[in-house]
Amino acid sequence: TPERIPGKPVQATLSSLKMLDVGKWPIFSLCSEEELQLIRQACVFGSAGNEVLYTTVNDEIFVLGTNCCGCLGLGDVQSTIEPRRLDSLSGKKIASLSYGSGPHIVLATTEGEVFTWGHNAYSQLGNGTTNHGLVPCQISTNLSNKQVIEVACGSYHSLVLTSDGEVFAWGYNNSGQVGSGSTVNQPIPRRVTGCLQNKVVVTIACGQMCCMAVVDTGEVYVWGYNGNGQLGLGSSGNQPTPCRVAALQGIRVQRVACGYAHTLVLTDEGQVYAWGANSYGQLGTGNKSNQSYPTPVTVEKDRIIEIAACHSTHTSAAKTQGGHVYMWGQCRGQSVILPHLTHFSCTDDVFACFATPAVSWRLLSVEPDDHLTVAESLKREFDNPDTADLKFLVDGKYIYAHKVLLKIRCEHFRSSLEDNEDDIVEMSEFSYPVYRAFLEYLYTDSISLSPEEAVGLLDLATFYRENRLKKLCQQTIKQGICEENAIALLSAAVKYEAQDLEEFCFRFCINHLTVVTQTSGFAEMDHDLLKNFISKASRVGAFKN
Repeated sequence: TPERIPGKPVQATLSSLKMLDVGKWPIFSLCSEEELQLIRQACVFGSAGNEVLYTTVNDEIFVLGTNCCGCLGLGDVQSTIEPRRLDSLSGKKIASLSYGSGPHIVLATTEGEVFTWGHNAYSQLGNGTTNHGLVPCQISTNLSNKQVIEVACGSYHSLVLTSDGEVFAWGYNNSGQVGSGSTVNQPIPRRVTGCLQNKVVVTIACGQMCCMAVVDTGEVYVWGYNGNGQLGLGSSGNQPTPCRVAALQGIRVQRVACGYAHTLVLTDEGQVYAWGANSYGQLGTGNKSNQSYPTPVTVEKDRIIEIAACHSTHTSAAKTQGGHVYMWGQCRGQSVILPHLTHFSCTDDVFACFATPAVSWRLLSVEPDDHLTVAESLKREFDNPDTADLKFLVDGKYIYAHKVLLKIRCEHFRSSLEDNEDDIVEMSEFSYPVYRAFLEYLYTDSISLSPEEAVGLLDLATFYRENRLKKLCQQTIKQGICEENAIALLSAAVKYEAQDLEEFCFRFCINHLTVVTQTSGFAEMDHDLLKNFISKASRVGAFKN
């Protein structure tokens, strides 16, 4: 564990403040940068992490993925590689969302309504049927005058918490996970009573086939499957009604999180206890033995402020007050038996990068970040006459720049501006679009030009020995080549000694020989170049027939 040395500087960077980056989830690589910028909440789910639901700045809900059992709620079972809008929930704001293994989805809105859809073989949608739900259906039986504030799903059962501290459950009940005292499946929401009858529940969680509820006094109540000791009762018998975890006597629990068959709790003093299945080291106790009693987990001297687990994985994670994120359990196929310090800044990243499947353990929320990075601030200053201390006169037009930035960014300007007191530089060697693109590149690291203009910029990049810019120009030209401009681009590549580009343009001309040789560019081709082109073309067999 890294010890703090007094007086040693702590590096606080923007990345340590950085909110969640949804781009770490593979499924989001289907979305463009622009689409990712608009996301405010997201949940990645499904047996392989191949489904996602997300909300945008405009409170629209989109879904994407394989759509197993209609779990995207679109009314069909078609998979979609493009985000599709979930119109039936438009205008609804999501307060809490969870998913099962089918998968089925349970969603609570900020108004306290509950909607469910997806897999329903065990009545886990709570609508009284066992037909899969292809569109979101509002569940109001026994909940009509209740406001639901939190939802949790096990593999095939559902649990919700109301604003007045009551818990309702429904769905698969083979191990007593609905808490009704029997093992008959529960088709509609039923209040979980027994020893929870007069208690005020503040938070809930579900493992694969069990349930947990934390009450306002800090006690934990558990029910359902207990074959791996995941109820923490010191036994392995299933529990069909809620039972208090007596071993936590005198400890106030604030949060509970359930993995596939293991449980984590966080106390009000920032201490973590774990129990249940441990074949992957998911308890973080340093061995792989199951525990049927709460066992303290030593993460770091710092207090823990967040615990994370998810019923479809054997992975555990925690975050300390100092911002360190630890993970243990099954991490990308390895069994990590003690909490391992990561370089992540949030527990969500552990699940994106190391859980199998890579699914979200909670509804992710992304805060808009309107802070400009150094790079973004510099981009904005390009060609800004208000802050510039230098202007270039090209083709009778001014381009505004900053001496200090040009010197930092470009070897050529470092020497040419060294003792230069002038605030106007006249430039006649290059055209306005080309020179402007060059200066803009120094501010932005990117170029946006037609292939023909990129040829001029290639000349400039060669002249100023800007190799990275040279590569960008070549890429622009390759992307923009067509029959009409192929010869002109080939000539340019030869002239500026860009061998790789010359080879590319030559190949393009050979592959489109009939059309290229009828263009005006070919008719006006330089004599030596033409001879060279014909002899090279014959060498590669262009005139075989």
